[in-house]
Amino acid sequence: MPLKSSISQSIDGNADRFKEISSYIGANPELGHEEFLAFARLTAELEHHGFQIERGVLDIPTAFIATYDSGKPGPVVAFLAEYDALPELGHACGHHLICMMSIGAAIGLKTVLNETGGSIRVYGTPAEETKGAKVPMAEAGLFKDVDIALMAHPYYAYEKSGESLAMDAIQYEFFGRSAHAAAQPYEGINALDAVIQLFNSINALRQQVKSHARIHGIISEGGKAPNIIPDYAAARFYVRSASRTYTNELVQKVLHCAEGAALQTGCTLKTSFYEFSYDELRTNETLSQVFTEQLFALGVDPKEIQTGQDHGSLDLGNVSTQCPTIHPFVKVVNERHLLHTKEFRDLAMTEPALDSMLFTSKALAFTAYEVLSKPDLLAAIKAEFAASK
Repeated sequence: MPLKSSISQSIDGNADRFKEISSYIGANPELGHEEFLAFARLTAELEHHGFQIERGVLDIPTAFIATYDSGKPGPVVAFLAEYDALPELGHACGHHLICMMSIGAAIGLKTVLNETGGSIRVYGTPAEETKGAKVPMAEAGLFKDVDIALMAHPYYAYEKSGESLAMDAIQYEFFGRSAHAAAQPYEGINALDAVIQLFNSINALRQQVKSHARIHGIISEGGKAPNIIPDYAAARFYVRSASRTYTNELVQKVLHCAEGAALQTGCTLKTSFYEFSYDELRTNETLSQVFTEQLFALGVDPKEIQTGQDHGSLDLGNVSTQCPTIHPFVKVVNERHLLHTKEFRDLAMTEPALDSMLFTSKALAFTAYEVLSKPDLLAAIKAEFAASK
């Protein structure tokens, strides 16, 4: 189609710029809420292409919303950008590609917006790996008027948008009383014993949880010296499941384990959330099928595209409760290396991965164009979303 050709030509015409920005971000990894270099490059590029930028959204210094409005009635299309890195590993999750997939798609789609009407937004969402900014953005209603939300994730294979796990990140702190472990142990209240009891209770709980549940944790503080009974100990857990409702149930069960451990050892207990809570991803299957069809049209063999899988937890899940959303995985490396590994990180910085980034930008932009230009398709997407709620 002529308009899709315009999108493709725009992305190809900016290929060198997009690759350079992605490579720069990949070579300068920044942790969540510290992505100042990436934030500056991404917002400058969008501004260069005529987008209006709102910086520091919700007082989050590295969050932004970039908008291009056709001035004509039509849907609001959102592309989501992530650009935080992992501690020690850098961009081993490919966020340097994700951000430019979305921004490339937005800039490409802009070329046909006067024909289709509507508006484009790019949401710059920091800290996906920890305290994901999509959570407060969703809570503040920033996606309520969005008609579709799109992003894609780098991987070693093509995979349809699938599911993710709802998640709570909870810290359990136990307070006891220190004493000399050899001379007067009877004077102490051992907070580490409470943590160990908590782990034992959770291990017993696992037999009675549903198969999609995940409860895993670490001892973050266990004492200072073997001859001092610890008066403070702490553990951090992720509690996850396929639904927010069941995750809430699990959190209560784990809390009862912690309360029991405190009672058994004589400690007092304090609980707190140390990261944001994520909801499960609710893929809009109608929208997902449109994206898959664009992959076919761009030459991907249908046999290559796998059914969507659960890859853990995403702050995008919170967005998917607000508007129709997809999160497919796209092939950017030709070897089977898992995310969050050095091998994936290194291959995601190569020229083939950057080419795949541009390819994905086209698929995302084509998907948005289909929705913008076909009112019946948008109506079907919205009907599915309404039914899912």
